[in-house]
Amino acid sequence: MALAGALARLQDEAICPICLDCMCDPVSIDCGHNFCRGCIVKHSQEKGLWADGPFSCPQCRASCRRSGFRPNPQLANIVEGIRRLRLWDRADLEMELGLGALLCAQHGERLKLFCEEDDEAICVVCRESLHHRPHVVYPIEEAAQIYKVKLHKCLEYLFKEAEEVRKAESAERTKTQECKETVKKKREKILSEFGKMHGLLADEEMALLRKLEDEEKGILTLINENLARLGEQKSLLEDLIVEIKEKTQLSAEGMLKNMKSILIRCEELKFQPPKAVSVTLKENYTIPEHCLGMRDMLKKFKVDVTLDPETAYPELSLSEDCKSVRRSGKKVIFSLFENPKRFITTPVVLGNQFFLAGRSYWEVQVGDKPEWGLGLCQESANRRSVIFSPKNGYWVLRLQNGGSYEALTYPVSPLALSVRPRRVGIFLDYEAGEISFYNVSDRSHIYTFTDKFSGSLRPLFYLGSLLGGRNAEPLVISWVRDAQYSGCVVL
Repeated sequence: MALAGALARLQDEAICPICLDCMCDPVSIDCGHNFCRGCIVKHSQEKGLWADGPFSCPQCRASCRRSGFRPNPQLANIVEGIRRLRLWDRADLEMELGLGALLCAQHGERLKLFCEEDDEAICVVCRESLHHRPHVVYPIEEAAQIYKVKLHKCLEYLFKEAEEVRKAESAERTKTQECKETVKKKREKILSEFGKMHGLLADEEMALLRKLEDEEKGILTLINENLARLGEQKSLLEDLIVEIKEKTQLSAEGMLKNMKSILIRCEELKFQPPKAVSVTLKENYTIPEHCLGMRDMLKKFKVDVTLDPETAYPELSLSEDCKSVRRSGKKVIFSLFENPKRFITTPVVLGNQFFLAGRSYWEVQVGDKPEWGLGLCQESANRRSVIFSPKNGYWVLRLQNGGSYEALTYPVSPLALSVRPRRVGIFLDYEAGEISFYNVSDRSHIYTFTDKFSGSLRPLFYLGSLLGGRNAEPLVISWVRDAQYSGCVVL
């Protein structure tokens, strides 16, 4: 590139300032500047007032005379060398000197100008052409500065747009992760629920298969007995046939011997058909209806839960059959030491049932109550200062003030339900350490507590606040249909 720069500067020295082309017969004038002889003569004739009158130098405006023209053979040699260079193939010249786009493809001159309209670099000869003369043209350095500013603005805009794209891409990737997490949780939930169904169905499956196997054994036993009797008949017939064939080959005396016995045996030996055996199965062995849905399947584990009046908060009213409870708003005064089983500070009542093992299921109608809570608690849990949490021996699902469903874990687990449950199913699998809640209204799973149980567990019913009378509807332990209860007993 240093060589290319030197050649460019040398070329500048060989250009005539008047015709803007390589000098022809270069001469020096009084001020020291060089021109084509023909160009400077013509200029001096046009500017001079008489034959050897003074004229101004086209470059520096110095006063000069024609008598001061001096040939410049050294410059002539340089010009001739440059002219020879122009005869080379342009590709070879660019490769040799690295000039590239520095030279005009049409005139071989340096590209010193930039045509804004045609968006291209041009040389000084191109500038004087008819094509470019009416166009706006800048020195190439000046144009570069102008467009550098524009490019910086473009970069600022593009950086801003790229940042927006990056943010959007990051947001989409976050959505991708959120989607995967949501699907993962839903997949785990599905697998868990179907795992429970599979476990509950295992006993049904084994019982049905055992029944099928027993019936198969019974049918095959009858068939085998028939085959044994038929085998005996076949053997007797074959023996008698052989004996008679042998008789027919004997002499008259031998054949007639014991003839009467043989004929009697032939008459007696008649085919005895086997006992009728049907291979049609007595049972249809279809999957029982209670195995077709989670709720129907859970019916197998139904327990008849009733309420324990001795545990009820003083404001609670229980029905005579102890299947329904509501808040009466009338608080009965009890001695704190009268009954240690009773809840004193929280509107709770427990079920009479104690669970130490196995699987149990019951349903509670919650209707349109804006506040309620259902679940289980340890028999040994504190009833004076109640804080619903598994670590305190309480596993409770709660609706609060008609708006938010919560599993009262620590911390609380908010739940988003698409269908408001009017009836809730509670399923306890003691050995598996699970308490599951189901929305009977749309047969969907709500939540499952997982823990390690010890000691007795009892059903729990929380009535919530009165909310100015809006929460007066009872909680009802029910199964198939809603029940209306009357005759409540105030405890």
